[in-house]
Amino acid sequence: MEKQGNIRISSENMMPIIKKWLYSDKDIFLREIVANASDAITKLKKLCDMGEASADEYKITVTTDEKAGTLIVEDNGIGMTAEEVETYITQIAFSGAADFLDKYEKAGGDGIIGHFGLGFYSAYMVSDNIEIFTKSYREGAEGVHWSSDGNSTYTIGGCEKETRGTKIVMHISDREKEFLKESVIRGLLNKYCAFMPYEIYLNSKEGAENKPVNTTVPLYLKQPKECTDEEYQTFYRETFSDFNEPLFWIHLNMEYPFRLKGILYFPKVRKQVELERGQVKLYCNQVFIADNIKEVIPEFLMLLNGVIDCPDIPLNVSRSFLQNDSQVQKIAKHITKKVADKLTNLYKKDNEKYEKCWNDISTFVKFGCIKDDEFYKKVKDIIVFKNLSGKLVPVESVYGDEVSEDDAKNGKEPKAVYYVSDENKQAQYVKMFRDAGLDALVCDNYIDPHFISYLEYKNPTRVRFLRIDADIAIALKEEGGEDTAILDLFQTELKEKKVTVKTEKLKDVSVPAIVNIPEFMRRMSEMNRYYQMNETFSDVTLIVNTANPAVNALKEAKEEDRKLAIMQIYYHALSAYRPLTPEESAELTEDTAKILEKFLKNS
Repeated sequence: MEKQGNIRISSENMMPIIKKWLYSDKDIFLREIVANASDAITKLKKLCDMGEASADEYKITVTTDEKAGTLIVEDNGIGMTAEEVETYITQIAFSGAADFLDKYEKAGGDGIIGHFGLGFYSAYMVSDNIEIFTKSYREGAEGVHWSSDGNSTYTIGGCEKETRGTKIVMHISDREKEFLKESVIRGLLNKYCAFMPYEIYLNSKEGAENKPVNTTVPLYLKQPKECTDEEYQTFYRETFSDFNEPLFWIHLNMEYPFRLKGILYFPKVRKQVELERGQVKLYCNQVFIADNIKEVIPEFLMLLNGVIDCPDIPLNVSRSFLQNDSQVQKIAKHITKKVADKLTNLYKKDNEKYEKCWNDISTFVKFGCIKDDEFYKKVKDIIVFKNLSGKLVPVESVYGDEVSEDDAKNGKEPKAVYYVSDENKQAQYVKMFRDAGLDALVCDNYIDPHFISYLEYKNPTRVRFLRIDADIAIALKEEGGEDTAILDLFQTELKEKKVTVKTEKLKDVSVPAIVNIPEFMRRMSEMNRYYQMNETFSDVTLIVNTANPAVNALKEAKEEDRKLAIMQIYYHALSAYRPLTPEESAELTEDTAKILEKFLKNS
């Protein structure tokens, strides 16, 4: 005999909220329904382990029927009696999972992930009507049929159902017909249910060779010593659709003080832009929660690809967002520590491999240091930079001794460490350094301007970084470089260029002049460029090399020729620092043509 009743909720406005706003993505309903089916099987399996029930197989079937307009999810789990349907479906405030855990907590019941009531009602985001056909595992139980159009009323009665378990029949709304397509449902199952612990079959056909759409024992659940390199690489390709072999990986396997399993992969980078975002998939008892959840996975680790399964993470009713509590923070710190330990061990035990991987992992390491001070403390000794000889050197090895407060008061500065941001553009300066027997670090990664500022902040008394064109190193200069006549000539011709002119005698006589920009101004310019703002080039200093023959020849040159030569020297020096503006390029081209004409006429 059927009866009708009202779904008991705390507010008459709750149902529209559940249907429209409880979940950020409509497609998450399938995860909830299939997860409920998984919960039902887990409950039955636990009872079997306790000797209170018996079963020989566990599975979930998903069936699409475009003609009938239905999507069906069926399990052969614990099933429900009419009273349980009333409790767990009509009373949204109760949770079947929570009640079951409370009853069997002494027996060690775990693995129940769902709040059945709210999870079930997520299906109304895409359904006009939902039916439940269920039968309890209990001996002598009768089938139960429940139906509701989601408008706070339901009908419940008996039905003919031969086997235990629950079948959810969703009558899909006309506006959501895409959820009747097999390809769409297969994609959602691959996204949310790829690692669920029980086999899931989509549109199984009797007599056909049916294969489950999921892997019930994913690689990360195994012990690391049981896994081969080939298995790790295969899992990576299948999970992330990346056919480039990962550089290396970290297998997380922890049971105490919290449960955590997973694999983090360091991907091989083809372009720097690809470093901006990886994909770390978060699971709870093999049920997909979301990508890149910052509360559990530190932001800098999201440059990696990986899978993390943590049954102990606290979830809200939608399972989509994590609460920021102390347990979650401990998990994040543990993951960070494991990554730092892996990198440190690789550096110490297989330095050759570490150096080969450095170009791919350097951005990740540097970003991690900036974002996480604890991570920096663990890896600061393994941070390396390439020098002008192409050798990787630990950055700690180039720092100077600490400058005491008294020395600082007397004007002593931390050691200057020179660096190159573009070896091609700064080739002139690189040559001068090499000829003088000096060295510099190559900082050509887009994160390096931020990172060297961070290193200065962490080591304020030991180091200051200067780009190779930011200052003239003492070792590059000779004494007696002042020349008032040369200075006057350049200041006169460049008075409209807003450039400061100085004269120095450089050891490299082949260079007529170089441009110097104060380091702080250059960094500000790069920061503006990074944020797509207008660059500023104030405080440009032109260092004229009085050891250069062409510069000295200016004193005896004709006024017209001298002007052309000075502008050539200025623009060539400027172009070694930055691209010329269209106007500057046009003037340089015009002056070059004039010089060539004069040369050819006099040849």
